[in-house]
Amino acid sequence: MKIALIIENSQAAKSQIVHDALTAVAEPLGHDVHHYGMYTPEDKASLTYVMNGLLTGILLNSGAADFVVTGCGTGTGSMLAANAMPGVFCGLVIDPTDAFLFGQINDGNAIAMPYAKGFGWAAELNLQDVYRKLFEGERGLGYPKERAEIMARNRGILKDLKAVTCKDMLTVLKSVDQDLLKAAVAGERFSDYFFANAKDQEIRDYIQGVVGRG
Repeated sequence: MKIALIIENSQAAKSQIVHDALTAVAEPLGHDVHHYGMYTPEDKASLTYVMNGLLTGILLNSGAADFVVTGCGTGTGSMLAANAMPGVFCGLVIDPTDAFLFGQINDGNAIAMPYAKGFGWAAELNLQDVYRKLFEGERGLGYPKERAEIMARNRGILKDLKAVTCKDMLTVLKSVDQDLLKAAVAGERFSDYFFANAKDQEIRDYIQGVVGRG
């Protein structure tokens, strides 16, 4: 599985801590972690939580990523922005219990975490425990087990509902403020990761045009 990490500007100083915790868990399980930034508070490409959501939509809908780990100060802004995108089902995850229940009940494709609230001693251990609950074993099995069937049915209903209420990602890309879009894909390593992994040719082509506009 390809896991994308996205960090917004207010929490960029913690980028290395988050990245190290994620790779320590995900890579031994056979997953690839692609860090799309921010990397430091001094990065030229600065990501807001709104850009986090837009970038999450681009990566998941293009097939460049299978799962996105993002967040902000409270996690709420990034979650809301991500869930505004078609095909994105993002949960607010604070602790390992949240991660387990989100994985088993909702089986979404993105999480947003709070990196300012409660980020104290041993924060990296909480991050690692969260990632283990997300990426170890099979997700979507339901909890409690006897409700697995209804939970799976509800996930399908929600997916169908979102398909009706949201425009497709290419339409979003063409309609969104182009300066906002350009800023969201301006990260130092975006092109390296995105164009090596994205599968949707129309989204690839459109983003290539945005990146090519400088």
